[in-house]
Formats: sequence, structure tokens, C-alpha cells
Amino acid sequence: MLNYLKGLISNSPTKLLTYAEYIGAVLYHPELGYYMKNNQKIGRQGDFITTSNISDIYGRLIAKWFSRVCAKNELAPVFCEIGAGNGRFAKAFLQEWHDTINAPLQYIIVESSPFHRKLQMELLKPDFSIIQVESLEEISCFEGMVFSNELFDAFPVNVIEKENSNLFEVMVGMQNDMLFEEKIPLENPEILRFLRESKIELNEKQRIEIPLLMEKMLQDISRALTKGVVVTADYGYTNEEWMEPAKAKGSLRGYYQHRMIADVLEYPGEMDITSHIHFDYLLQKGEQVDLKGLTKLRQDEFLLKAGILQELENHYDPNPFSEVSKRNRAIRSLIVPSGISSYFRVGIQQKGLKITNYDLFEC
Repeated sequence: MLNYLKGLISNSPTKLLTYAEYIGAVLYHPELGYYMKNNQKIGRQGDFITTSNISDIYGRLIAKWFSRVCAKNELAPVFCEIGAGNGRFAKAFLQEWHDTINAPLQYIIVESSPFHRKLQMELLKPDFSIIQVESLEEISCFEGMVFSNELFDAFPVNVIEKENSNLFEVMVGMQNDMLFEEKIPLENPEILRFLRESKIELNEKQRIEIPLLMEKMLQDISRALTKGVVVTADYGYTNEEWMEPAKAKGSLRGYYQHRMIADVLEYPGEMDITSHIHFDYLLQKGEQVDLKGLTKLRQDEFLLKAGILQELENHYDPNPFSEVSKRNRAIRSLIVPSGISSYFRVGIQQKGLKITNYDLFEC
């Protein structure tokens, strides 16, 4: 990967890469990129863990909630998951659908990683019927629900910083096989447009990530979707939260063998890189491409509205290793104030429907 980056940097007119170019290379290069290589990334043998890998309760709950939303709003039972990872969420969803709903369903997975497509097929076939595609461009005239969990936080982002009242873009260079940062005056018109539209004004010494690819993904979702609901679960901040002193250094970080790495220039191609998404901008840009915002909730609030408390087993089991005890602990971990859900937001948008929050949760 270092040799590949060296070539990219040396061929650049400025001998520098934007952070988006760097992240795009180390995560998504067809052969050398972190997400594209045949390595375990999720779970104990990987570098990070997701909500759907804590327990099957997350996928099972979404399946029940989706069935109620479809029934109340006459929505086609077609579910599209973007970025399904190892397939654990899909398996839990499909198992619940088979066990308790047992109605026609079409499940589509949009997955760009060949390694993850292979894992999904191994986990789901032959028990469940799924359709796999590499990109949203292969889907059109779609009616149903589009769902993603920790998708946008893995997108390449540009990085900017304010210094001496001036805005700079933080770039990546290389010298003697060592990667380093260099700041140049901010001139990228797309970043300047993002700042104007989001009405974000950086404080002195503040650094922030700019998700320019978010707009294209929303356009792709809207183009594919004729009628339905879009659910986005991810790490994210509101514009107000971005201005808090604790967020002054931005949110870009890496995960390597379950350790958070502050310097994302370490372990290129061997480490996951994420950043918190701009949730206000997600909903704002969605409106511009006919994805009408319905609500934005903390994940624990969403799960409570979706009926997770009904999943708690009422009887006490003194055996802490029993399936009942494990399931109840998993449910509590998803809804306690200090749990994993407190770091997540769930944004819900709709297209071609006339529904309200009542139609989503009072089913």
C-alpha cells in the first residue's frame, strides 16, 4: 500500500493528496484497500464491532417493525440493505421474518466488497433467498425500505481546519516513506458550498470533516427509490454538537484490532477509518433530492419506539449464560443511556408517500 500511495502522491500536481483521496485509496482500492481484502473486519477476530453483531435482536426487531410499517402504509415488502458486512443483520432479519411473519419478502443487499459478498452468501444460503448487487446503479423503480447501518461513516471525507482566522484544507504527503499532514489555503468550491449550505462556521483551531460523497449517495438512493422509506443508522452529530469544545479536533479516527487510533495515517490499508456524519446535512440534502425528512432520533429512542421492550423476557433465569439471560443483556445494552446506542442517530426519510411519525411507530 505504501508504494501505491507513493505513486499517487508523486503523480499529484501538488505532491499532496486530499484526505478523501487518501481514505479512498486505503479503504477501497480493489486489491489493497482495507474493505476489499479477504480479512475479517467485524467481530472478535476483526478490528471493530457493529450493533447488529452484538446480538440478533437488532435485526429481528427491525424485521418486525418493517412488517408493521408495510402493513399500515401499504408498502411493498421489499427490503434493501446497503453495506451488509458479514451478513449478520440480514440473517437475523430473515430468520425473524421466517419465524413470525412468514409472508412474501424480497431482500436485496448492495455490497461493493467481494469478500463481504462471499461471507454473506456463505451465511445466508441456502436457507434464505437474497439478491446481491454491487451498487445502487443496478436497482431502479424500487419500492420498499432502504436501510443502512454504519455506511456513511466509512465514506472518504475531506478535512479542513481554521487557523489565524483563515480556513485551510488538511492534505496528506509522503517523505522518506513516512506520511505527513500539510495545510494549504482552502480553495475547493465544493467544500466552500458545503459550509455555506450547512451554515457551519468553524471556531479558531477547530478541525472538521467534510463529507462531499454524502450528496451523491443520497442522489443514488433517490434515483433508485420510487416509493418508500429510507432508514440511516450511524454515528453522527448535529450542527450544534459539532460546535461543542469536545469536538474541536474533529471525529476522524481509525480502529485497529479493537483499539482506537487517533492518527489515521498509521497502518494504511490495514485499519478501518471512520468519521461521524453530519446528520443535519443528511436530512437537508435529502430534501433537495425528494427524500423528505420524517424524524431524527437517538438509536435507543428509535429502538424503544420500534418496540424493543416487548422483546424482553419477563421471567427471571438465574443462569447468566442461558440464552434468555444473554438476550436480555443484549437488549439492555442497546437501550441503557450509557450504552452503544447513545452514540448513534437514526434518520428516517420518505419518498412518494404521505406518512407521519404516527404511521411509522403507532402500528
